[in-house]
Amino acid sequence: MENNQPYKSEKKLIAGILAIVIGSLGIHKFYLGYTKEGIIQIVLTVVTFGFAGVIGFIEGIIYLTKTDEEFDRIYVEGRRGWF
Repeated sequence: MENNQPYKSEKKLIAGILAIVIGSLGIHKFYLGYTKEGIIQIVLTVVTFGFAGVIGFIEGIIYLTKTDEEFDRIYVEGRRGWF
C-alpha cells in the first residue's frame, strides 16, 4: 500500500472496537472521517437519553463481521455513513 493510511483491516478492527465500546459518542464515525454522522450520533444519544448508543453497538458488530475487502469497499472507498 503506497499511502500512509492504516491497512484496511486495521481500520476495520479499530472502528469496530470503538463502535462497540463507545459507539454512543460516535467516535467510530469520526475515526472513519464521517464528521456529520458523528455529530448526528452524539445528538441522537443525548436526545434519546443514551438509547441511540445501540446504533454504535450494532455498527461495530457489522464492521467486524465484514471481510477486509467489503469493509474497505463500503466504508472507506464508498463512504457509506450508516450501517
